[in-house]
Order: sequence, then structure tokens, then C-alpha cells
Amino acid sequence: MLTLPNILTLSRIITVPLLAAFLWWPEWRLGYGIAFAIYCLMGVTDYFDGYLARAQGTVSKLGVFLDPIADKIMVAAVLLILAGRGVITDLHLIPALVILVREIAVSGLREFLGGIQVSLPVSRLAKWKTMLQLVALGGLILAGALPLPWLWGAALAAFWVSAALTLITGWDYLRVGLRHMDT
Repeated sequence: MLTLPNILTLSRIITVPLLAAFLWWPEWRLGYGIAFAIYCLMGVTDYFDGYLARAQGTVSKLGVFLDPIADKIMVAAVLLILAGRGVITDLHLIPALVILVREIAVSGLREFLGGIQVSLPVSRLAKWKTMLQLVALGGLILAGALPLPWLWGAALAAFWVSAALTLITGWDYLRVGLRHMDT
């Protein structure tokens, strides 16, 4: 089952420790520049694994399972490293927490609903949320390499907006899921 799309997805998971290593020292601008390049490469593989799987007709259960996990691992690792190393601090920890809680809750909801044969498809707004979230995190990483105040401000603004979209999409999913739960 190791098709090219699945290999690309697995490569994102395997690359997370390398990304985390380069993010470990916030004062190392070159490290953050390398981390940004790795992060962008991971984003490109995220796009191409799905594109190739659909184009080649090789969508697999393994790929459907691993792709969202790879995204969540990458996002969680970046959030935890940036928060742990003091890049994201104070009130800016709120969007990080919102994003992590929503990802865990929606994953649990999908697992529960899957057990009762109910699908919870990804909404268009959730795709926009993910895109903005990934851009915001990339901006925060890039701002570590290029300490430009406007870049940091734009990345933080996108981070907060992505957290707001995270709340909205999380609530949408929860509302749908609650219809299938015993009361």
C-alpha cells in the first residue's frame, strides 16, 4: 500500500522531528529560515499527496487515515514548540489552545461517529480554516527568520482569525455530531 501519495504523507510525519529541531532555538534566524523551508515543503507534499491519489485513482484507506493525522501532528508540533520556546506567549496562547482543543475534539468526534457508521465530511469553511492556520503558522516561523514587525503582526492576525474559524468549524461539527448521540 506504499503508493507515492502515501509515501508523501508518511514523509510529512517523519519530517516533524526535523522541523521541531530547527524551531528549538528561537534566536537562531538561520534555523528558522530552514524550518520555514521544511514547513513549506511539508505543505507542498500535503497538496500533492491528495492530488496524486485522486489523479492516479490510488486513494487508499491508509491515505485517508494518515493525511489528517499528518496535518494534526505537524500543526501540534509547531504550536507546542513555538509556545514552549517562548515565541507564542501571553494572550497569543489562546488561539494555540483553541486550535489544539478543536483538533482533538473533532478527531474524537470523527472516531465516535465512524463507530456508528456516520460520516463527518470536511466542510469548505474547515478547508479555509486549515489553509489560514497553515499560512499563519508559516508566517510565525518566517518571522523568526526575518524579524520584521509587520510580518509578525500579520502572522499573529492570521493566527487569531484562524482560531476564530477553528471555533466556528468546531461548533459546526459538534452540532452535527450531537444529533447522533444518545441523550
